[in-house]
Amino acid sequence: MRDVLDELERWWRAGEPAGLATVVGTWNSAPRSAGATMAVGPDGTVTGSVSGGCVEGAVYELAREVAHSGVPTLRRYGVSDDDAFAVGLTCGGTLDVYVERVDTVAFPEFGAVAAAIRAGRPTAVATCVAVHGADPARRLGRRLVVWSDRTAGSLGDDRLDAAATDDVRGLLAVGRTGVLRYGYDGQRRGDRLHLFVATYAAPPRMIVFGAIDFAAAVARIGVFLGYRVTVCDARPVFTTARRFPEAHEVVVDWPHRYLRSEAEAGRLDGRTVVCVLTHEPRFDVPVLEVALRLPLAYVGAMGSRRTHRDRLDRLRAAGLTDAELARLSSPLGLDLGARTPEETAVSIAAEIVARRWGGTGDRLSVLDGRIHHDTADGDGAVGPSVPAAPVGPLPSPR
Repeated sequence: MRDVLDELERWWRAGEPAGLATVVGTWNSAPRSAGATMAVGPDGTVTGSVSGGCVEGAVYELAREVAHSGVPTLRRYGVSDDDAFAVGLTCGGTLDVYVERVDTVAFPEFGAVAAAIRAGRPTAVATCVAVHGADPARRLGRRLVVWSDRTAGSLGDDRLDAAATDDVRGLLAVGRTGVLRYGYDGQRRGDRLHLFVATYAAPPRMIVFGAIDFAAAVARIGVFLGYRVTVCDARPVFTTARRFPEAHEVVVDWPHRYLRSEAEAGRLDGRTVVCVLTHEPRFDVPVLEVALRLPLAYVGAMGSRRTHRDRLDRLRAAGLTDAELARLSSPLGLDLGARTPEETAVSIAAEIVARRWGGTGDRLSVLDGRIHHDTADGDGAVGPSVPAAPVGPLPSPR
């Protein structure tokens, strides 16, 4: 919803009903992932996208209808590869799209949600998008907004609200969007109610160690990918905001000391990526000693094969286990034949993306099977989630 937030809030504050379409499930080669949104205003203005163009026309018309009627609708768009062009979903995938009306009556909590998203406060919206069994009208479209310290709205049952609140906070802790299933009274083994949970957590962090030209390129592509980027180096003459204008923050500190302090402060999580570009043992070995003992999404280090072998010897001498060392991507990046800092940054970003989504890094033209992976277990569903392991506390800096 971030990409349609401004227009949607403008219509909401003006008291004008809008239609909001959200992808809540995908299969096969679906063009957009769960959580993608498209909003249609009272004047027919459209913002956002749910399919990259494949079924936008059909969803647009449905959103206008729902904005007028106020009746929420879950619609599936999907065809086989053979008749894809005739129907419109040319990728051959399948989308479940939930369409609802947004105004001050249908979504009274929207103003608080919009304010929290803009403030970077972790927020989740759980909406009942499917009801199987009796009395669907009483539950369909009910909504629960969840923050870390409070909730707003209701799914229609106190026990369901309590169960969903716990599970949604688990999803929010790891920044995960998906579907939760329950019985009418909140039974977690039930399948009568499907709740789509859209999470709006703070952006994941990318920490780049080493104030070199490669770091500037990595910072730029990290921002492009949606990370909150920090560049850190112990040398103040090189570590300046002027040299790294795209980074969200530039920190002068010893890398290992900074990373340890961020972990102890709880500012790292299982989505954090660390790129060690210092290329100097006095910097990179101590920071890797810290990073490889944290439950981070990615830890990569720049260097030649010879540097890598020497680095492993030093890390083993520092007490790291083979399992911890196996988490290190070194030399970091994919084999793209990169030469320039910008090309190297693309190589590093490609490896991070591949690690995140389970890609092989091979050329698509030589692979068989579908291009896009399902967003969850085949129908967009996820089970109750457990928050990422805590990062810290750690021993005091040396």
